[in-house]
Amino acid sequence: MRVMSWNVWWRFGPSWSAREVGIHEVVRRVQPDVLGLQETWASADETQANLLAARLAGYAVFQRSSIPPLPDPPESPEQDGIEIGVALVSRWPILEAHGHPLPAVHREPPTALVAALDHPLGPLHVIVACTEWHTAFRDDHLAQTRALAELITDPAFDGDLPVLLLGDLNARPGTPEIDLLTAVATDLWTAGGGAEDAVTLSSSTPYAPLEAVRQIDRRIDYAFARPGRPGRALVASGSVLAATEPVGGTYPSDHFATVSDLDEYAR
Repeated sequence: MRVMSWNVWWRFGPSWSAREVGIHEVVRRVQPDVLGLQETWASADETQANLLAARLAGYAVFQRSSIPPLPDPPESPEQDGIEIGVALVSRWPILEAHGHPLPAVHREPPTALVAALDHPLGPLHVIVACTEWHTAFRDDHLAQTRALAELITDPAFDGDLPVLLLGDLNARPGTPEIDLLTAVATDLWTAGGGAEDAVTLSSSTPYAPLEAVRQIDRRIDYAFARPGRPGRALVASGSVLAATEPVGGTYPSDHFATVSDLDEYAR
């Protein structure tokens, strides 16, 4: 099972149309089985996730969320009337999906997407989320990752397959926010042999938010998994970054994507 998580930077920046071409090309090359998207867009008629699912002959679902807030007023006509949120693209049909509000006291609470996929071996539960990043709202940030740790361990998701969490969690490994999750789930990047010094929000891109001092030049994007039943083992390999180079002269996003192969799930 190839698992991919990517913040695709909505329709921000001056080169949205060119970036969209690059996003499609990266997904075509990677061929993920499960793709979690953050900062993805939806119009009244279409979603970015559905367009990517069509490229993969797969399935998609979108969930509006408040992280990050929409620009008000819109910065360009291409942003007018466009929602922002999280989404899931899947090789397998989506049995059920719903929004799960995350805690916040400083601004509108973000919403995680919770879905069950019709995997041949049984329901595969996947959570997609994007959490708070602002240093002034760090209490919300910690509360949101705590809520995600509780969500991924919900006994309602127990079963024959692992439970996945794909997210832009806006914190590097070893921080209190991420420690809450590594205490209950496996970081597939690390399990799959990914480089310890990997960066997913890099100052090398022209869109880099240099003001994000806690996130810039850090690995802040994740795929976590926990066994569906006690005693099961998770084995991952091939953890790599994708979208680290321009496509047709344009970087597809301000984030790089994480890709890991979940190879084995057995006693």
